[in-house]
Amino acid sequence: MQGLEQSPADLVNPYGRSDVLLVCEHASNYIPDSFANLGLSEQERLSHIGWDIGAADLARKLSEALDASLILQHYSRLLYDCNRPPSEPSAVPPLSEVTEIPGNKDLTPEQRDYRVQGIYEPFHNAIAAQIAERKAAGRNTVLVTIHSFTPVFMGQPRAVQLGVICHEDNAFAGDFLRVAQKYSELNNSGFDIRMNEPYGPSDPVLHMVTRHGDDQQLPNVMLEVRNDLVSAEEGQDTWAALIAATLTTLTNTSAE
Repeated sequence: MQGLEQSPADLVNPYGRSDVLLVCEHASNYIPDSFANLGLSEQERLSHIGWDIGAADLARKLSEALDASLILQHYSRLLYDCNRPPSEPSAVPPLSEVTEIPGNKDLTPEQRDYRVQGIYEPFHNAIAAQIAERKAAGRNTVLVTIHSFTPVFMGQPRAVQLGVICHEDNAFAGDFLRVAQKYSELNNSGFDIRMNEPYGPSDPVLHMVTRHGDDQQLPNVMLEVRNDLVSAEEGQDTWAALIAATLTTLTNTSAE
């Protein structure tokens, strides 16, 4: 099967001056025609199971505000979830929440490896190359990954608005939580910002920051914003302002 000829890594603002390197693994719901929508309806592909709604637009606004480089993942997470290693079954999910993914069932090892080689490997190689290039130039790197999550999962509502997802010993993430909560209080916004909700270290969601942050001894954090808050531009602007202000405080990066 063909269809993964296009690079999975879209680099935005490659000459950004910020210490922050932004990554958005679930930026797109694109599935090439050759995969026949993985047997899904168009409505299912466009829903939260196919991508992180609003995350790419939020990430782009952060890139502009911080003058930060950004790497967006070009394909739907249903083809391959780049926040999972190839050894993780959910990297190519046969089921997402309650929706069966027919095109991901009973794949041969060759079919699965095609997605690993076409999506996972080049995407992570692009991130590693950016980090190596920055290191060679004597630049600092703070890895920040941008996600969104559905307000109702498996029938259960989620009240948290911004999740700061990390390993428990992540000092940078702890500082991010403290500063973001402070900005929320100063602005009288009353945002519900929590550590390791709706996901945490017990869930298989920290692969990106572990591989490129922890393993490289870089400050890092994974951010999850509830998608009903960033599905429209006004909400994206609000959350970009809060996150950019927080990162500016922590990295001494000039935000515009």
